[in-house]
Amino acid sequence: MQTIHVAILAVYLLAMVGIALYFARSGRLRGGDDFLFAGRSLPKPVMVATMLVTWVGSGTIIGGANFAYTYGPIAGLVFFLGTPLGILVLLLAARRIRRASRHTIPELLEVRFGTGVRTVAAVVTALAYVGLVASQFIGGGYVVSLITPLSATQGTILVAVVVTLLTVTGGLFSVAYTDFFSAILIVLGLFVSLPLVFAAIGGPAAYWKGLPEQSTTFTGGLTALQLLGYFLPLFLLLLADQNIYQRLTAAKNEREARSSTLGMLFTSFLVFVPVVLLASAAAILMPGINGDMSILGLASEGHLPAVLGGLILAGAVAFVITTGSSFMLSAASNIAYDLYARWAGDVGQRRALVVQRLSVLGIAVVAFGLGLFFPTVLELQMYSYTIYGAAITPVVFAVLFWKRATTAGAVAALVAGAATTIGWQMAGAPGDLNGVIVALPAALVALVVASLVTKAPAPVEAAEPTEV
Repeated sequence: MQTIHVAILAVYLLAMVGIALYFARSGRLRGGDDFLFAGRSLPKPVMVATMLVTWVGSGTIIGGANFAYTYGPIAGLVFFLGTPLGILVLLLAARRIRRASRHTIPELLEVRFGTGVRTVAAVVTALAYVGLVASQFIGGGYVVSLITPLSATQGTILVAVVVTLLTVTGGLFSVAYTDFFSAILIVLGLFVSLPLVFAAIGGPAAYWKGLPEQSTTFTGGLTALQLLGYFLPLFLLLLADQNIYQRLTAAKNEREARSSTLGMLFTSFLVFVPVVLLASAAAILMPGINGDMSILGLASEGHLPAVLGGLILAGAVAFVITTGSSFMLSAASNIAYDLYARWAGDVGQRRALVVQRLSVLGIAVVAFGLGLFFPTVLELQMYSYTIYGAAITPVVFAVLFWKRATTAGAVAALVAGAATTIGWQMAGAPGDLNGVIVALPAALVALVVASLVTKAPAPVEAAEPTEV
């Protein structure tokens, strides 16, 4: 533990809490829509930052770094490749997503498939997003335990409290503006660290020569099917990520939504490339450690100057806090708009705000408990990505591209994708394959078969697939 690391972390956390309290007292939160969409008033730099930092969390700085540390830089880039590819698809659809202006993805599905599908999709989304919140809590606990005398569990509790406070007080206003400052901190710390770490190794040539032999191959020692199992979850999640859709809805207009998506595409490389290079370099400088700690170890074990190490560690906490608060806010919207409103009817803006805030508190408790079940961030990350990507994404794309899809097909895909993911995890991931390898085909087969054996929707219901 270094005093400078503790001081930098304390300043960062106090700044985040200060921003949350400012928006809580600013009077901008007049109802549920302001809580979720920040009054649809976010400027472009804040939009780009909040979209970027919402997507990259402990799954990047810890889980993704673990993957690059273990399997090498080329496989690490393949692991992250789903992000820019997914953003390219979103770029084509950004204006239409902004125009649709729904609170949640399940609400969007209801327009085509009815309230039953909306309810099932809301449950699946909430399950996945609670898992992603849990992964942020665990990752944050790791980082805090490196910086302070607290244990990993105590650090997890601290992070859970800060994330919950940030979310429940200011909604997207506080989340988005803390994202903006966190993005600057993260990108600056990663880029300044990169030449210093490579200099410690002896330069790029020494870096490549020092990598384990399997880490210089395309798959890093994995089979092609295993590597595909790591690539698909990120790609599928991003294609229909409710968080990103809600950010696009929060843009001032359709043009801002599209340009912000383009900004997210370019800035994503400013995070993923340094993470892959730093994590794989850590395999040379610190062989045999837990891969979760690869980048964190560079910062905490004296491989970087103390101040820069403190910035990297604070940046890691920033990843966790911003992404955790975003997924927590999004899951709360599912509970408020897709589940509670179905039972209570038109709840109004003020009650929607109260329900979302209470939902945030409940999500925090459940996420903390779920985090105790999974031993690593990477495992929890893959489970959560898969349960969403395999179940929700095929149904969203059916809305966009297949007018023959029916309500029965949508429900079958949601249930098959989610149940297969959970069952595969409980079975211990046979063959060391991630659940997406079986869950995605199961969902697609269920969607197609159930749609074809049930009555085609009437022309008025089966509108032409959206042009993106």
